[in-house]
Amino acid sequence: MKGGGPLNVEQIHHPPSHVELEACFVNAFAAPFLVAQFLLLNNSTRVRKKGKGQRVKGKERGGVDKGGGRRANAYYYQQCSTKGTRCYGKYIRCPAECPSSESTDPKAKVCQIDCDKPICKAVCRSRKPNCNAPGSGCYDPRFIGGDGRVFYFHGKSNEHFTLVSDSNFQINARFIGHRPTGRGRDYTWIQALGILFNSKNFSLEAPKTPEWNENVDHLKFTYNGNSLVVPEGPLSTWNSPQKDVKVERVAERNSVIVTLENVAEILVNVVPVTKEDDTIHNYQVPSDDCFAHLEVQFRFFGLSPEVEGVLGRTYREDFENPAKVGAAMPVVGGEDAYRTTSLLSPHCAACVFSQGSSYHTKVNSEFMTTLDCSKFSYGMGIVCRK
Repeated sequence: MKGGGPLNVEQIHHPPSHVELEACFVNAFAAPFLVAQFLLLNNSTRVRKKGKGQRVKGKERGGVDKGGGRRANAYYYQQCSTKGTRCYGKYIRCPAECPSSESTDPKAKVCQIDCDKPICKAVCRSRKPNCNAPGSGCYDPRFIGGDGRVFYFHGKSNEHFTLVSDSNFQINARFIGHRPTGRGRDYTWIQALGILFNSKNFSLEAPKTPEWNENVDHLKFTYNGNSLVVPEGPLSTWNSPQKDVKVERVAERNSVIVTLENVAEILVNVVPVTKEDDTIHNYQVPSDDCFAHLEVQFRFFGLSPEVEGVLGRTYREDFENPAKVGAAMPVVGGEDAYRTTSLLSPHCAACVFSQGSSYHTKVNSEFMTTLDCSKFSYGMGIVCRK
């Protein structure tokens, strides 16, 4: 049900009883773990009976449009509204440690429920990338795969590689960096992401900057080739016309969450190569470029068994990690298999993405109902193993 209309409490498995509520709705299009309706405890509006069913009045809180952006709202209860998930229709209270689903404090943890977990329970999670959790890609670049193992993929400076390729979407990355005199390879970082889905595309990048200034936003976005602006400020959001892409700022600037409807959630942070990093690793960063780059963490919703990509392949049940166990820096190859010609190209030697394809659900339903696939980091990029 879309936000703004009345909520039929009878549809909720555990409706609030003898409490006063103010219903607040969000037009969230999120995937199975995200929610479409939220409720906020408030003593100003009573639950009223109307006919045989209870209904509560809908009222949006703080939803102000500004320059194409929209301020999101914070709530204390969440309802799973995605049909087919284990917790569909259930009404779940957020923990006391993180009572709200949103926060203007970028360091604060927020309430989230995974509607497809065996136990319908809300958890607290950070809204910035966790570089030590599965699904992450940070530093130069260091990944943690769906199997929970760390690996490095260096690629090459000023080239593009496919991180994830599935039948219904693809995520490419542009690598930047340089090769100091005497080094046998490039030092590289992820500078941009290009996302293809259906017949559409979205990109975000950290433009080249000689000196880092935390008071300047270092993120640029495009949708279907057109530049777009997400107003600065925490909780400022942008939605695509079809509501299948959402960009939400986590902090005033330089930190966002990108959500692809029923496909993926991407936590992104922009950081420079610091002088300390330069000294420790002997990067020999030039004076005209601080190599502003992305720290990312992915959450995927229903990857197919054929998923490919530098990171995507680690989610396959038949994946055998080539990285040497116990190595200080387990490096994996695959440059030739995953190199692509541009940020938004659908083609690479191992890519399986098909433009124009729609969302699929190829995951074995029996397998999903008997195993908890989100044991680590509340489902942030972990895959089940039989």
